[in-house]
Amino acid sequence: MRGKVQKETTMKNKFLVGIEIKDLFLSFGPTEVLTGVNLTIEPGEFFAFLGPSGSGKSTLLRAIAGFGPRPSGSIHIDGKDIVDLPPWKRNVGMVFQSYALWPHMSVRDNVSFGLVEKKMPKSEIGPRVDSALDLVGLRDLADRMPNQLSGGQQQRIALARTVVTEPKVLLLDEPLSNLDASLRVQMRRELLALQRKLGLTTIFVTHDQEEANTTSDRMAVLDGGVIQQIGTPQMLYDNPSNHFVANFLGTANILNGEVKKSGEDLHFITNAGDAFSLQEGNPGKGSIVLRPQNISIVKKPGPDTIKGTIRHREFLGSQVRYLIDAAGTEIVVDQSHSAGIDWVETGTSVLLKVNTKSAIVIKD
Repeated sequence: MRGKVQKETTMKNKFLVGIEIKDLFLSFGPTEVLTGVNLTIEPGEFFAFLGPSGSGKSTLLRAIAGFGPRPSGSIHIDGKDIVDLPPWKRNVGMVFQSYALWPHMSVRDNVSFGLVEKKMPKSEIGPRVDSALDLVGLRDLADRMPNQLSGGQQQRIALARTVVTEPKVLLLDEPLSNLDASLRVQMRRELLALQRKLGLTTIFVTHDQEEANTTSDRMAVLDGGVIQQIGTPQMLYDNPSNHFVANFLGTANILNGEVKKSGEDLHFITNAGDAFSLQEGNPGKGSIVLRPQNISIVKKPGPDTIKGTIRHREFLGSQVRYLIDAAGTEIVVDQSHSAGIDWVETGTSVLLKVNTKSAIVIKD
């Protein structure tokens, strides 16, 4: 569905632009913070940079905007290398984490600021500002001051101030991090709806995997200034390329061992000696990744079962999470909760059934 929406939006807006980054390196003094970044963002995409603090995601965004030291390599927007252009000549709009609203200016003056700086005729500024405020649903608050607005309203004003200048690319640097949990959910939906309505190529920086999963068409997972993997949220969750991506995108059980083939049968033998059947994989040392929902507690032994002891239990509302010791390896198991279902007590010895069809093999 997301791809369909994007295609329809692209057809409506002939001004959509793509972004291509090639061999980008960036350092702060002797410290290298971006290392060989190569990335293509399609016209009209809602693309996320996802990673922990210090991964380089905000630095990469600011490099596209033109803030910070000049990187080596190239950044093409709509086919033009902008790496040597100052920020005000790149035609990109950036919404900062702090919103950066002028506290002494009204909502209307904040939104019109960029147009005034461009010396646009007053006769054009008014209608464009009204249109931008209508877009974010805050035209009725045009005469208020920023300190009279809620966090969500300030976020909308920051967006209106950015889109009113009609940038080619919209850059969002953790714009939801200052909001409470329930408002973040509402605002990320509004962000996506606004992006679809405008048809703007958008890059969204976040450390929150849920935000990236629910908004982005595709994402790049960064760590240590290096892109670890690029893909759709579902593809990265179901097929992580390495341990970092597997652990960062949700909870992952990682068992180390070796893939072995016997005739037509393929098995993974853990370092503890447990054996699991595999659907595919190449022989050799490696790991398998198992998501908590793909392991269940069963009563009878059988193929692809292992023994363990429950060490801890957490109630998560829709699920009960068990932390289970299996021969010295901690395994996380999530089971659906509904009224009347008995929980398994801590200290109980259990059998775990692994859904091996969902196992992800990562080679060393």
